[in-house]
Amino acid sequence: MRKLGTLLLVAFLALTACKESSKNKRYLPPSTGAINSLMVVMENDLWQGEVGDKVRALFADRVLAVPQSEAIFSLTQIPPQVFSGAITNSRSVLYVQKDSLSIGHVKSNVYALPQKVAVVKGRTNDELLTNIDAIAPKAIASFKNNEISEAQKRFKRSLNKETDLKDVLGIHLDIPSVYRVGKHEENFVWLDRQILKGNMNIIAYTMPNNSFSNDSTFVRDIVSMRDSIGKKYVPGPYEGTFMITERAFSPYVFPAEINGYKAAEIRGIWEVNGYPMAGPFLSYIINDDINNRKLILEGFIFAPSANKRDDLLELEAILKTLEILPKKSV
Repeated sequence: MRKLGTLLLVAFLALTACKESSKNKRYLPPSTGAINSLMVVMENDLWQGEVGDKVRALFADRVLAVPQSEAIFSLTQIPPQVFSGAITNSRSVLYVQKDSLSIGHVKSNVYALPQKVAVVKGRTNDELLTNIDAIAPKAIASFKNNEISEAQKRFKRSLNKETDLKDVLGIHLDIPSVYRVGKHEENFVWLDRQILKGNMNIIAYTMPNNSFSNDSTFVRDIVSMRDSIGKKYVPGPYEGTFMITERAFSPYVFPAEINGYKAAEIRGIWEVNGYPMAGPFLSYIINDDINNRKLILEGFIFAPSANKRDDLLELEAILKTLEILPKKSV
Protein backbone atom coordinates (compact mmCIF):
# COMPACT_ATOMS: atom_id res chain seq x y z
CA MET A 1 0.00 0.00 0.00
CA ARG A 2 2.85 2.37 0.86
CA LYS A 3 4.40 1.70 -2.58
CA LEU A 4 1.06 2.34 -4.30
CA GLY A 5 0.67 5.60 -2.40
CA THR A 6 4.15 6.71 -3.48
CA LEU A 7 3.39 5.94 -7.13
CA LEU A 8 0.14 7.92 -6.98
CA LEU A 9 1.96 10.88 -5.42
CA VAL A 10 4.61 10.83 -8.16
CA ALA A 11 1.92 10.66 -10.84
CA PHE A 12 0.02 13.56 -9.24
CA LEU A 13 3.15 15.72 -9.05
CA ALA A 14 4.04 14.97 -12.69
CA LEU A 15 0.52 15.85 -13.84
CA THR A 16 0.57 19.08 -11.84
CA ALA A 17 3.95 20.03 -13.33
CA CYS A 18 2.63 19.42 -16.84
CA LYS A 19 -0.38 21.62 -16.18
CA GLU A 20 1.79 24.41 -14.77
CA SER A 21 4.13 24.16 -17.78
CA SER A 22 1.16 24.34 -20.12
CA LYS A 23 -0.16 27.43 -18.31
CA ASN A 24 3.20 29.19 -18.52
CA LYS A 25 3.68 28.43 -22.21
CA ARG A 26 2.78 31.49 -24.30
CA TYR A 27 0.57 30.90 -27.33
CA LEU A 28 1.97 32.30 -30.57
CA PRO A 29 -0.21 32.69 -33.68
CA PRO A 30 1.08 31.45 -37.06
CA SER A 31 3.23 33.97 -38.88
CA THR A 32 1.97 35.58 -42.08
CA GLY A 33 3.31 37.26 -45.18
CA ALA A 34 4.09 36.68 -48.84
CA ILE A 35 7.25 34.76 -49.70
CA ASN A 36 10.35 37.00 -49.62
CA SER A 37 8.54 39.90 -47.96
CA LEU A 38 10.12 41.92 -45.14
CA MET A 39 8.31 44.25 -42.74
CA VAL A 40 10.56 47.22 -41.88
CA VAL A 41 9.55 49.03 -38.67
CA MET A 42 11.16 52.47 -38.36
CA GLU A 43 10.19 56.10 -38.12
CA ASN A 44 9.29 57.79 -41.40
CA ASP A 45 12.08 60.35 -41.13
CA LEU A 46 14.67 57.57 -40.75
CA TRP A 47 13.18 55.69 -43.70
CA GLN A 48 13.34 58.75 -45.91
CA GLY A 49 16.96 59.52 -45.03
CA GLU A 50 20.35 57.83 -45.03
CA VAL A 51 19.26 55.06 -42.64
CA GLY A 52 16.45 54.03 -44.99
CA ASP A 53 18.89 54.20 -47.90
CA LYS A 54 21.17 51.77 -46.06
CA VAL A 55 18.29 49.36 -45.38
CA ARG A 56 17.23 49.44 -49.03
CA ALA A 57 20.80 48.99 -50.26
CA LEU A 58 21.30 45.85 -48.16
CA PHE A 59 17.88 44.23 -47.80
CA ALA A 60 16.56 45.14 -51.25
CA ASP A 61 19.85 44.43 -53.00
CA ARG A 62 19.66 42.70 -56.36
CA VAL A 63 19.22 38.91 -56.43
CA LEU A 64 22.32 37.25 -57.83
CA ALA A 65 22.26 35.78 -61.32
CA VAL A 66 18.79 36.65 -62.57
CA PRO A 67 18.29 38.37 -65.93
CA GLN A 68 15.95 41.08 -64.62
CA SER A 69 16.73 43.30 -61.64
CA GLU A 70 14.86 41.85 -58.64
CA ALA A 71 15.25 42.69 -54.95
CA ILE A 72 16.23 40.07 -52.36
CA PHE A 73 13.18 41.05 -50.29
CA SER A 74 10.08 43.11 -51.00
CA LEU A 75 10.14 45.80 -48.29
CA THR A 76 7.14 47.35 -46.55
CA GLN A 77 7.89 50.17 -44.11
CA ILE A 78 5.67 51.25 -41.24
CA PRO A 79 6.35 53.52 -38.23
CA PRO A 80 6.60 51.83 -34.79
CA GLN A 81 3.24 53.19 -33.59
CA VAL A 82 1.50 51.26 -36.39
CA PHE A 83 3.30 48.00 -35.58
CA SER A 84 0.56 46.31 -33.57
CA GLY A 85 -2.15 43.68 -33.87
CA ALA A 86 -2.01 41.33 -36.83
CA ILE A 87 0.92 43.20 -38.38
CA THR A 88 3.21 41.87 -35.65
CA ASN A 89 2.62 38.36 -37.03
CA SER A 90 4.77 39.13 -40.09
CA ARG A 91 7.20 36.28 -40.69
CA SER A 92 10.24 38.53 -41.21
CA VAL A 93 10.65 41.83 -39.37
CA LEU A 94 13.44 44.41 -39.31
CA TYR A 95 13.00 46.82 -36.37
CA VAL A 96 15.21 49.94 -36.49
CA GLN A 97 15.01 52.51 -33.69
CA LYS A 98 16.96 55.38 -32.18
CA ASP A 99 17.61 54.46 -28.57
CA SER A 100 19.99 54.95 -25.66
CA LEU A 101 21.35 51.46 -26.47
CA SER A 102 23.54 50.53 -29.43
CA ILE A 103 22.76 46.94 -30.44
CA GLY A 104 22.00 44.67 -33.36
CA HIS A 105 20.68 41.12 -33.00
CA VAL A 106 18.21 38.60 -34.44
CA LYS A 107 15.43 37.11 -32.31
CA SER A 108 13.19 34.13 -33.07
CA ASN A 109 9.43 33.76 -32.60
CA VAL A 110 8.80 37.02 -30.74
CA TYR A 111 5.20 37.63 -31.83
CA ALA A 112 4.40 34.65 -34.09
CA LEU A 113 5.63 31.21 -35.12
CA PRO A 114 7.86 30.83 -37.10
CA GLN A 115 9.28 34.35 -37.12
CA LYS A 116 12.61 36.16 -37.31
CA VAL A 117 12.95 39.68 -35.93
CA ALA A 118 16.16 41.65 -36.50
CA VAL A 119 16.46 44.49 -33.99
CA VAL A 120 18.81 47.42 -34.62
CA LYS A 121 19.19 50.30 -32.16
CA GLY A 122 21.57 53.23 -31.93
CA ARG A 123 21.94 56.65 -30.36
CA THR A 124 22.76 58.39 -33.63
CA ASN A 125 22.32 57.84 -37.34
CA ASP A 126 25.97 56.80 -37.56
CA GLU A 127 25.47 54.12 -34.92
CA LEU A 128 22.36 52.87 -36.69
CA LEU A 129 24.24 52.68 -39.99
CA THR A 130 27.13 50.78 -38.37
CA ASN A 131 24.82 48.34 -36.62
CA ILE A 132 22.73 47.74 -39.76
CA ASP A 133 25.92 46.94 -41.69
CA ALA A 134 27.05 44.57 -38.94
CA ILE A 135 23.78 42.65 -38.56
CA ALA A 136 22.73 42.54 -42.24
CA PRO A 137 24.52 39.30 -43.31
CA LYS A 138 23.17 37.33 -40.34
CA ALA A 139 19.70 38.87 -40.64
CA ILE A 140 19.45 38.22 -44.38
CA ALA A 141 20.54 34.60 -43.90
CA SER A 142 17.99 34.15 -41.08
CA PHE A 143 15.17 35.67 -43.11
CA LYS A 144 16.06 33.57 -46.14
CA ASN A 145 16.24 30.31 -44.17
CA ASN A 146 12.84 31.14 -42.71
CA GLU A 147 11.44 31.68 -46.22
CA ILE A 148 12.87 28.36 -47.41
CA SER A 149 11.23 26.59 -44.45
CA GLU A 150 7.93 28.31 -45.24
CA ALA A 151 8.13 27.29 -48.91
CA GLN A 152 8.86 23.69 -47.89
CA LYS A 153 5.94 23.68 -45.47
CA ARG A 154 3.62 24.85 -48.23
CA PHE A 155 4.63 22.38 -50.94
CA LYS A 156 4.89 19.39 -48.58
CA ARG A 157 1.10 19.39 -48.40
CA SER A 158 1.00 17.69 -51.82
CA LEU A 159 4.08 15.82 -53.02
CA ASN A 160 5.05 14.04 -56.22
CA LYS A 161 4.98 10.26 -55.72
CA GLU A 162 7.06 9.24 -58.75
CA THR A 163 10.09 7.11 -57.83
CA ASP A 164 12.49 7.93 -60.69
CA LEU A 165 15.01 9.76 -58.49
CA LYS A 166 15.10 6.84 -56.08
CA ASP A 167 15.27 4.20 -58.82
CA VAL A 168 17.94 5.91 -60.96
CA LEU A 169 20.09 7.80 -58.42
CA GLY A 170 19.20 6.44 -55.00
CA ILE A 171 18.06 9.80 -53.64
CA HIS A 172 14.87 11.42 -52.40
CA LEU A 173 13.62 14.99 -52.79
CA ASP A 174 10.35 16.46 -51.52
CA ILE A 175 8.96 17.66 -54.84
CA PRO A 176 5.55 19.32 -55.26
CA SER A 177 2.97 17.23 -57.10
CA VAL A 178 2.76 19.79 -59.93
CA TYR A 179 6.18 18.60 -61.17
CA ARG A 180 6.30 15.66 -63.57
CA VAL A 181 9.16 13.48 -64.79
CA GLY A 182 9.97 14.50 -68.36
CA LYS A 183 13.12 12.45 -68.93
CA HIS A 184 14.50 9.37 -67.21
CA GLU A 185 17.76 7.86 -68.41
CA GLU A 186 20.53 5.71 -66.95
CA ASN A 187 22.19 8.50 -64.95
CA PHE A 188 19.86 11.45 -65.49
CA VAL A 189 16.40 12.51 -64.30
CA TRP A 190 14.56 15.66 -65.41
CA LEU A 191 11.36 16.95 -63.79
CA ASP A 192 9.48 20.06 -64.80
CA ARG A 193 6.34 22.07 -64.15
CA GLN A 194 4.51 24.55 -66.32
CA ILE A 195 4.11 28.08 -64.99
CA LEU A 196 2.21 31.04 -66.42
CA LYS A 197 4.94 32.29 -68.76
CA GLY A 198 7.25 29.29 -69.08
CA ASN A 199 8.49 26.37 -67.01
CA MET A 200 10.53 25.42 -63.96
CA ASN A 201 12.93 22.49 -64.12
CA ILE A 202 14.90 20.16 -61.86
CA ILE A 203 17.64 17.89 -63.18
CA ALA A 204 19.76 15.40 -61.26
CA TYR A 205 22.75 13.31 -62.28
CA THR A 206 26.09 12.08 -60.95
CA MET A 207 29.75 12.48 -61.80
CA PRO A 208 32.88 10.53 -60.73
CA ASN A 209 34.17 11.50 -57.29
CA ASN A 210 37.40 12.94 -58.71
CA SER A 211 35.67 15.20 -61.27
CA PHE A 212 36.65 18.44 -59.50
CA SER A 213 40.05 17.67 -58.01
CA ASN A 214 41.79 20.90 -59.09
CA ASP A 215 40.72 24.04 -57.22
CA SER A 216 42.36 26.34 -59.76
CA THR A 217 40.12 25.04 -62.57
CA PHE A 218 36.98 24.45 -60.46
CA VAL A 219 34.78 27.09 -62.13
CA ARG A 220 35.96 26.13 -65.62
CA ASP A 221 35.29 22.45 -64.85
CA ILE A 222 31.77 23.31 -63.65
CA VAL A 223 31.00 25.17 -66.88
CA SER A 224 32.43 22.32 -68.95
CA MET A 225 30.32 19.78 -67.06
CA ARG A 226 27.12 21.80 -67.41
CA ASP A 227 27.69 22.36 -71.12
CA SER A 228 28.33 18.68 -71.80
CA ILE A 229 25.23 17.64 -69.86
CA GLY A 230 23.18 20.29 -71.66
CA LYS A 231 24.37 19.07 -75.04
CA LYS A 232 23.54 15.46 -74.19
CA TYR A 233 20.24 15.85 -72.33
CA VAL A 234 18.76 19.38 -72.58
CA PRO A 235 17.97 20.28 -76.21
CA GLY A 236 16.88 23.71 -77.42
CA PRO A 237 13.88 24.40 -79.66
CA TYR A 238 15.68 23.49 -82.89
CA GLU A 239 18.02 20.73 -84.00
CA GLY A 240 21.59 21.43 -82.95
CA THR A 241 20.63 23.83 -80.15
CA PHE A 242 21.11 22.94 -76.48
CA MET A 243 21.53 24.50 -73.02
CA ILE A 244 24.93 25.92 -72.04
CA THR A 245 26.28 28.24 -69.35
CA GLU A 246 26.18 31.91 -70.29
CA ARG A 247 29.44 32.89 -71.98
CA ALA A 248 29.54 36.55 -70.90
CA PHE A 249 29.87 35.99 -67.13
CA SER A 250 31.29 33.26 -64.91
CA PRO A 251 28.82 31.76 -62.43
CA TYR A 252 28.98 32.57 -58.72
CA VAL A 253 30.34 29.74 -56.53
CA PHE A 254 29.90 29.41 -52.74
CA PRO A 255 30.57 26.70 -50.14
CA ALA A 256 27.30 25.15 -48.98
CA GLU A 257 25.72 22.42 -46.90
CA ILE A 258 22.63 20.65 -48.18
CA ASN A 259 20.70 18.88 -45.46
CA GLY A 260 23.98 17.92 -43.76
CA TYR A 261 25.93 17.06 -46.93
CA LYS A 262 28.94 19.21 -47.90
CA ALA A 263 28.45 20.87 -51.26
CA ALA A 264 29.27 23.74 -53.58
CA GLU A 265 26.51 26.14 -54.61
CA ILE A 266 26.60 27.59 -58.11
CA ARG A 267 24.36 30.41 -59.34
CA GLY A 268 24.43 31.71 -62.87
CA ILE A 269 22.62 32.23 -66.16
CA TRP A 270 21.96 29.48 -68.69
CA GLU A 271 21.44 30.17 -72.38
CA VAL A 272 20.76 28.13 -75.49
CA ASN A 273 23.62 27.63 -77.86
CA GLY A 274 22.52 29.08 -81.20
CA TYR A 275 19.16 30.48 -80.05
CA PRO A 276 18.09 33.54 -77.96
CA MET A 277 16.79 31.83 -74.80
CA ALA A 278 18.16 32.31 -71.26
CA GLY A 279 17.30 32.20 -67.58
CA PRO A 280 18.73 31.65 -64.09
CA PHE A 281 20.04 28.37 -62.70
CA LEU A 282 20.97 27.11 -59.24
CA SER A 283 23.21 24.04 -58.94
CA TYR A 284 24.57 22.04 -56.05
CA ILE A 285 27.59 19.75 -56.41
CA ILE A 286 27.29 17.44 -53.42
CA ASN A 287 29.91 15.16 -51.90
CA ASP A 288 28.10 11.82 -51.83
CA ASP A 289 30.56 9.87 -49.68
CA ILE A 290 28.03 7.07 -49.25
CA ASN A 291 28.30 6.19 -52.94
CA ASN A 292 31.79 7.60 -53.65
CA ARG A 293 30.52 10.05 -56.26
CA LYS A 294 29.55 13.65 -56.89
CA LEU A 295 25.81 14.22 -57.00
CA ILE A 296 24.60 17.21 -59.02
CA LEU A 297 21.20 18.78 -58.42
CA GLU A 298 20.11 21.74 -60.51
CA GLY A 299 17.06 23.92 -60.85
CA PHE A 300 16.59 26.25 -63.79
CA ILE A 301 13.81 28.52 -65.00
CA PHE A 302 12.54 29.65 -68.39
CA ALA A 303 10.06 32.50 -68.03
CA PRO A 304 10.77 35.41 -70.40
CA SER A 305 10.01 38.88 -68.99
CA ALA A 306 8.63 37.39 -65.74
CA ASN A 307 10.03 37.82 -62.24
CA LYS A 308 11.87 34.71 -61.12
CA ARG A 309 13.00 35.39 -57.55
CA ASP A 310 10.23 33.46 -55.80
CA ASP A 311 10.37 30.58 -58.29
CA LEU A 312 14.11 30.33 -57.73
CA LEU A 313 13.52 30.15 -53.98
CA GLU A 314 11.05 27.29 -54.53
CA LEU A 315 13.69 25.37 -56.47
CA GLU A 316 16.24 25.99 -53.72
CA ALA A 317 13.75 24.83 -51.10
CA ILE A 318 13.14 21.61 -53.04
CA LEU A 319 16.84 20.84 -53.58
CA LYS A 320 17.54 21.39 -49.88
CA THR A 321 15.24 18.50 -48.93
CA LEU A 322 17.82 16.06 -50.33
CA GLU A 323 18.11 12.65 -48.71
CA ILE A 324 20.71 10.19 -50.00
CA LEU A 325 19.22 6.77 -49.45
CA PRO A 326 21.29 3.94 -47.92
CA LYS A 327 22.62 1.34 -50.29
CA LYS A 328 20.51 -1.78 -50.64
CA SER A 329 22.11 -4.83 -49.10
CA VAL A 330 22.80 -7.57 -51.63
